[in-house]
Amino acid sequence: MLREKEGLKYSTAKEAKRKMGGDGKVFTLAQVSEHNTPKDCWLIINDKVYDVTKYLKDHPGGDEVLLSATGKDATDDFEDVGHSDSARDMLDQYYVGEIDISTIPTKTTYKPPNSNQDK
Repeated sequence: MLREKEGLKYSTAKEAKRKMGGDGKVFTLAQVSEHNTPKDCWLIINDKVYDVTKYLKDHPGGDEVLLSATGKDATDDFEDVGHSDSARDMLDQYYVGEIDISTIPTKTTYKPPNSNQDK
């Protein structure tokens, strides 16, 4: 059974809730950054906020890996590892809301100087 919310179709209520921002909770980077201890650990991955506290002891890479990813957008860290589909699916159970992307500093890329300046 498909459900519609704001013109979008979802296969389950859970999926709709997750895709539309959980309970409508939107967090700033500063708010997420406060959750940076082994007893309270939140991560930002793909503009979504996850409370991974209960998963710390089970994470194959160790809790230090997750703790080092707090206080920033951890998407690149997550993607660089090459997580399995089951690991990605597991995120759903830790989902708490969305990140206000305007509070995340923009990524800058290095632009080399123009080497033709002297010509």
